[in-house]
Amino acid sequence: MNFSKFGQQFTEQTGISQLMDDLGDALKSDQPVNMLGGGNPARIEAINEVFLRTYQALGDDGADGNGLASTALSSMSNYSNPQGDAGFIDALVGFFNRHYDWQLTRENIALTNGSQNAFFYLFNLFGGEFVQDGETVHKSILLPLAPEYIGYSDVHVDGQHFLSVPPHIEDVTHEGETGFFKYRVDFEALENLPALKEGRIGAICCSRPTNPTGNVLTDDEMAHLSELAARYEVPLIIDNAYGMPFPNIIYSDVTLNWNDNTILCFSLSKIGLPGVRTGIIVAAPKVIETISAMNAVVNLSPTRFGAAIATPLVKDDTIKDLSDNEIKPFYKNQARLAVANLKAELGDYPLVIHKPEGAIFLWLWFKDLPITTLELYQRLKANGTLIVPSEYFFPGIDVSDFQHAHECIRMSIAADEATLIAGIKGIGEVVRAVYDDAAK
Repeated sequence: MNFSKFGQQFTEQTGISQLMDDLGDALKSDQPVNMLGGGNPARIEAINEVFLRTYQALGDDGADGNGLASTALSSMSNYSNPQGDAGFIDALVGFFNRHYDWQLTRENIALTNGSQNAFFYLFNLFGGEFVQDGETVHKSILLPLAPEYIGYSDVHVDGQHFLSVPPHIEDVTHEGETGFFKYRVDFEALENLPALKEGRIGAICCSRPTNPTGNVLTDDEMAHLSELAARYEVPLIIDNAYGMPFPNIIYSDVTLNWNDNTILCFSLSKIGLPGVRTGIIVAAPKVIETISAMNAVVNLSPTRFGAAIATPLVKDDTIKDLSDNEIKPFYKNQARLAVANLKAELGDYPLVIHKPEGAIFLWLWFKDLPITTLELYQRLKANGTLIVPSEYFFPGIDVSDFQHAHECIRMSIAADEATLIAGIKGIGEVVRAVYDDAAK
């Protein structure tokens, strides 16, 4: 059977497909697996109780005097328009204007079936083949700081169109302790990129906090990126899947800004609703119109069930209260627990940890690791612990001669305490053996 060039992309093993396959296999395994590899959010009891009550209320509101069905049934039995559920969009307009005074209207927001769906749209809108003045120009998505999210890598319909800049690596302290580092944007390299100066960049994109590292770009870095995007007349796309205002898993004192040249992407996944597949795009009306048209072709319309659950939580700011008072403190405590256990297991070995500033992961750097983290991943999986190796997180960079890209792993901190501690113990056992064997 012959596939098109587009179809052939999906016959190859990719980082994201391997990750999802391994997670699925682990769930079916009859052996215990320490799940530290996925992006599934934690099960936080206080959050789940709110979702359950909201869900039950949707079904209990019953038919009204005109015979209209409950909100839950209505959300499942009717399409929205391609832009997304109108009631949820109106609630989001009110929420963002209330908290940020962005002066949004309904024309500034579209919904998608998850943020992965949103980035499929956006990266193919702004990256790939363009026709300008009768000439064909190939434009890339510029990632100003790699490592970046594994799920970006394979969403283009015609090959990969990414250009990334390796980071500055800075030794830092965290909560008074050494043994940490932080990535910084190399703006000198960024400003001198030939592709940027020659008009071969279609958009600039960053995640904040960054998946996989938990790095949070500073307000000064964000302002510089915004100015750079405006100067070269390309949009700045910001992935807020873990950021402000929900789920707000971000510990730095930073602000969230928007303008017509910025595209903000949000998700309901990391507040604890990954299964409802609801993404949110805030952008200029022309972008929203185009996203809505793509929704119509690809999905007919976005799913409405997540919107039905989230609408009352957005209207009364419950979603912000849960993010600030339940979700963020939970992950901050998980990060502290994980750091303490990692230092206990590997304190005498060359481990440094990216400064935990947000998201639901720790990024571990094993300096001068004798094997690649692809091999380390296989050894850990055989030992009952799932992580994600670093090689997959550098789209747009040739990592063949970039040793650092073969020495890190992403470790989720969303597991329950017992699983997290057991997984770190497994990492310690395998990593110590790797270094000890190499020293013999």
